[in-house]
Amino acid sequence: MSKNLFTGIQQVGIGVPDAEAAFKWYNKHLGLDVPVFDDVARAELMTPHTNGVVRERRAILAVNMAGGGGAEIWQSKDPAPLSPLREPKLGDLGIFAVKMKSSNVEKLAESLGRKTYKSPSGSDIAWLKDPYGNQLQLVPDNSWFKQKADHTGGVLGVIIGVSDMEKSLTLYKDVLGINEVVYDEEGSFTDFAELTGGDRKVRRVLLKKTESGEGAFYKLFGNIEIELVQLLEDKPEVIMEGRSWGDLGYIHLCFDTLDMKAFKAKTEAAGFPFTVDSGATFDMGEAGGRFSYIEDPDGTLLEFVETHKVPVLKKLGIFINLKKRGMLKPLPNWMISTLGWGKVKV
Repeated sequence: MSKNLFTGIQQVGIGVPDAEAAFKWYNKHLGLDVPVFDDVARAELMTPHTNGVVRERRAILAVNMAGGGGAEIWQSKDPAPLSPLREPKLGDLGIFAVKMKSSNVEKLAESLGRKTYKSPSGSDIAWLKDPYGNQLQLVPDNSWFKQKADHTGGVLGVIIGVSDMEKSLTLYKDVLGINEVVYDEEGSFTDFAELTGGDRKVRRVLLKKTESGEGAFYKLFGNIEIELVQLLEDKPEVIMEGRSWGDLGYIHLCFDTLDMKAFKAKTEAAGFPFTVDSGATFDMGEAGGRFSYIEDPDGTLLEFVETHKVPVLKKLGIFINLKKRGMLKPLPNWMISTLGWGKVKV
């Protein structure tokens, strides 16, 4: 069995008030123009993270065929989703921003009317917000399935506010194996300056995991970057305070998992037990698999999906069973490319 228990970031969950409108925005501005699924259902298994209330929701998984993870655009239809109690600030606990990969950050930022900065690694980055106030960071990457003329890509990672860097590194670096330290620095940073709370003194650690070479969709998902930010002087707030999974904002980070049984044993042994486990194949309409959740030391929700069924020739009603095929074996490029047949123009 491979030592790689997951391949890449499958998606980031984004709670929005209108899934249709949000999909159109992410499609137009960031090239996430392929809806892998568009599903309406009741999230009955998620009651441990919804105060016992079963949410009825619409979810659209939108991907960019250039490469990277997708955006799971998530609208709670009943009950109505709650907004944050206050605007999230850099260093607040939880998912603060999503890293969107680009083949040319300077040109993409220019097309969006945004300013570029230099990160501690010397790379160009830029900041953008979606119409709902969710913070996005444009970042460079070198793992691509195919590059697009508009220089857009999918999700490379996230920025997560933490209260204790060493405890968080135990999970993200040691347990999850995102273990390449790109930088570990303290101070106030010019590339954070335009952010709310961006003038505060922090410790920031950028972790990276290069694509594994294993898993059906590793060529599409590519690399992973997780940046952990800890306030050094001020006290952080909790981004999801007074709210629950499915409310507005970033609700989870999801990894594409190769062996859920082995992964469960590893996380439990490290003190991060599953809080939710579908246990078997969970139907998502046009896709399906086993999913689970754990909490990081500050309660940030991390999802893990072992994909069992996926549409590869969606318009012809053809699906592939990855369990029968073998979880480690990569799909050929032409087969992955058929996902792009579902591209939606806006």
